[in-house]
This record gives sequence, C-alpha cells and structure tokens, in this order.
Amino acid sequence: MAFVKVGKVSEVEPGKSKVYEIEDRAVVVCNVSGNLYAVDDICPHDEGSLDAGDLDGFEIECPRHMARFDIRTGEVKALPAVVPIDVFEVRIEGDDIEVDL
Repeated sequence: MAFVKVGKVSEVEPGKSKVYEIEDRAVVVCNVSGNLYAVDDICPHDEGSLDAGDLDGFEIECPRHMARFDIRTGEVKALPAVVPIDVFEVRIEGDDIEVDL
C-alpha cells in the first residue's frame, strides 16, 4: 500500500464528502469536524455510489436503499447491507490530501 495524493483539504468542506478517482477506484473523502476519512465509494449491497449519500456524523448513507456505514471502521450500521466497506488511512501534507491505497 502507498499514499496517493488525491486533492486539497480546501475541496472537502466540514460535514461534506467528495469523491476522487484513484487508480481506477472511486474513493469518498469525508470531512467530519475538520478530520478527514476515506472510504470505498461502492455500497456492497447493490454497488451503488456512496458519494451522493448523506453524511451524518461518522455515518454515510447509501442513497439507493439507505444502508449506513461508519466511515471510521467501514462497519455496517443499517441494513440492507451486511458487508462492511473498505476504509483507507488519510494523511495531510500541507494542503494536500493523501490516501493510503
């Protein structure tokens, strides 16, 4: 695994998320109170995109069937999903967001 620059801290406002394409993979970077978290953009329930879902605290909701996931651990918080999502370590270098893929 290696850290890859994905964008700028200023691109992801607090309480919001932004999707980045990294090495043929879509990753959602979420900003919760100034802390950044990165998760896979694909809901394992039906392969819907999570980036259009609501971010509520540390949970992101799939807009298709309302499955919810903890962005810190990937843990499923609400059905119909039963498989967790991948999470990735994030680090900040200056204003750059880097994700460990």
